[in-house]
Amino acid sequence: MTRSPALSRSVARGLVVAVAALFAWSACDRDSGSLTAPANGARLRGQQIAATAAGTIITFDAPGAGTGAGQGTSGSIINPAGAITGVYLDGGNVLHGFLREPDGTFTTFDAPGAGTGAFQGTQVWSVNPMGAITGNSLDASNVAHGFLRAPDGAYTIFDVPGAGTNAGQGTIAGNINPGGVIAGLYVDANGVNHGFVRASNGTITKFDVPGAGTGAGQGTAPEFGNCLNPAGSVSGFYLDGSNVFHGFVRGPDGTITKFDVPGAGTGAFQGTFGGSITPTGAVTSAYFDADDRLHGYLRAPDGTITKFDVPGAGTGAFQGTLPEGIDLAGVITGNYVDASRVNHGFVRAVDGTITKFDVPGAGTQAHGQGTIPLTLNPGGAINGFWIDNAGVSHGFLRTP
Repeated sequence: MTRSPALSRSVARGLVVAVAALFAWSACDRDSGSLTAPANGARLRGQQIAATAAGTIITFDAPGAGTGAGQGTSGSIINPAGAITGVYLDGGNVLHGFLREPDGTFTTFDAPGAGTGAFQGTQVWSVNPMGAITGNSLDASNVAHGFLRAPDGAYTIFDVPGAGTNAGQGTIAGNINPGGVIAGLYVDANGVNHGFVRASNGTITKFDVPGAGTGAGQGTAPEFGNCLNPAGSVSGFYLDGSNVFHGFVRGPDGTITKFDVPGAGTGAFQGTFGGSITPTGAVTSAYFDADDRLHGYLRAPDGTITKFDVPGAGTGAFQGTLPEGIDLAGVITGNYVDASRVNHGFVRAVDGTITKFDVPGAGTQAHGQGTIPLTLNPGGAINGFWIDNAGVSHGFLRTP
């Protein structure tokens, strides 16, 4: 996707007006480098373990991941058991999915019909407690198709009725909850984004947030990963006709609540993003202010909003704080972008205390290097990816 290289996955999705960019793993998205073992690291099954003051960090690479700039491994999400699923870009710039079991064992996979050209293949976004995985393939024509991979490896491929069939269009299955319900977005033939929910029996319900724009790149976009809770509430954002972002929560009954964080900018490509949602309906994500600076927020189930910035976050345009994941108790993880445009990880406790951390070996140059946490599970384990000084991405698991 097209983005300022300093931004993380969730804001990147928002900034890409052409949602076709969701379908590509670009060098901007996954600027990364070769594995550098920490001085106190130990090797286990080809992975690196480092004990730090901020917890134990294991770094890993999916088998077959490329080692060139912009290639490598990214863990998308961790489930309660500690299984991590994600995507890797190989040496030929083809995308593949992976599942890393809690014991470190890897299974790599490709969705049926996935293309084999550069930046085609299999993209993985979510895994539920039972190990069912959702994502999308990009076929040889660069059209996206949703998939469900069952725990036994069986696939169900599906397209939302009305999804476009040209390059940069199609269906993206971004979330799956414990009941097997899937939520995501589809891009129609005019390049407009729409949300959908797919029931466990395959029934698909489409929806648009009132006020969502109808131009190419505008519309409704449920977020990916942890943005569908067990009850069926979906969180995300919509881009209006003036290209301003707004957050939303869609309840299980289809009721849509829209919201803007106080202080969010109202200019083009400013505003509020929706993000990870808890079982009780708390949402965390980021917003752009009028100066294009990023700030974190937590929206409680009653709509009360708490804003926060990680100490050390930069105050320039496209710098700041980007929450990514939230657990059952309300602990938040994400990354912040410093004044040098380097990414660093953080954990925000329920009482607001913030702990910062960096994966040993993470790059310290601008253009998206550093540490980018994405999700955390009820046990406090955090997954994400880090980008080294050579521009290669690697996965990590941080345990308390």
